[in-house]
Amino acid sequence: MKKIQSIVSVASLSFILAACGGMAPEPASEPSPIETSSSSSAYDSSSSVEAVQYWGVDVGDRVFFATDQASIDGLSRTVLRAQAEWLAQNASTNLVIEGHADERGTREYNLALGARRANAVRDFLISQGVDSDRLETISFGKERPVSLCSDESCWSKNRRAVSTTR
Repeated sequence: MKKIQSIVSVASLSFILAACGGMAPEPASEPSPIETSSSSSAYDSSSSVEAVQYWGVDVGDRVFFATDQASIDGLSRTVLRAQAEWLAQNASTNLVIEGHADERGTREYNLALGARRANAVRDFLISQGVDSDRLETISFGKERPVSLCSDESCWSKNRRAVSTTR
């Protein structure tokens, strides 16, 4: 009797799997490509997509930090000066500055470190003439890594401040 139940169970399972196998999900539609301006040195304020691309590629939207540090180094100053210059030319644009940390340390420590990093960027932009009312900071600590592994190659990418236009 058990042998018959096993055969019926296997046959039923085979039938169910065969029926499910023919039900392929609909392929996701491909997003349409985004057209960009042929000139990468000029920003066309009529397109927010172009603004985001220009901001991220030509100006630079992020700076990186040394381990357990929130000080702005030379390369970061160059990026932040470009951001301040761009913001001076685009007075209606505000920034959200996100502070991030690598995975090491406690959640609380990394949230505080991310806040110090975001505030260091904010303070530098203010020193370059950007109105403080246009800048908002937030810390994500180690909660939003861009690279996942447990060595310096990933940690260095996660120790950052990212400025997003809005």
